[in-house]
Amino acid sequence: MKATGIVRRIDDLGRVVVPKEIRRNLHIREGDPLEIFVDNGAVCYKKYSPIGTIGMFAEQYAETLSKVTGLSVCITDRDNIIAVSGKPKRELIEKRVSNALEKVMEDRTMFVAEASDKSVPMVDGLNNYAAGLVSPIIFEGDIIGSVVFLNDAGKGKIGDVEITLARSASDFLGKITT
Repeated sequence: MKATGIVRRIDDLGRVVVPKEIRRNLHIREGDPLEIFVDNGAVCYKKYSPIGTIGMFAEQYAETLSKVTGLSVCITDRDNIIAVSGKPKRELIEKRVSNALEKVMEDRTMFVAEASDKSVPMVDGLNNYAAGLVSPIIFEGDIIGSVVFLNDAGKGKIGDVEITLARSASDFLGKITT
């Protein structure tokens, strides 16, 4: 564990303020849930990811969607790629999603790349893999992640079937998340 040199006191209600610098570095926004646990006598806070709790299932779901469509599929939480099918697995798994992909999720609408659209990279600085279709996962009114079909060159294009599958997958994942 890395020391920051920042010390905070607990107030009379048991609250501790997490410094702005730490929140910014860890991409913790107002209202984000934090998981609290104890590790070797230390109290630890970890940003909670509802999608992360179903990681193994998400991996199998991404593989199934990929087999049906022939496209690479990623499932993300708001911050990271948690499941990847196909060739880009090694390069994308557990990477931070790009700012552009975050923005698409925050728009709360499905994004389908057209020839004239700007590319939406999966990871900042790694332009090899771009989102062809993004369907946000919504749980209790909050964006918690997305289902992404990648623009796989030469492997077909995004059509009505892929749009329906992505929408169904994101709706389903939003319902089973706890």
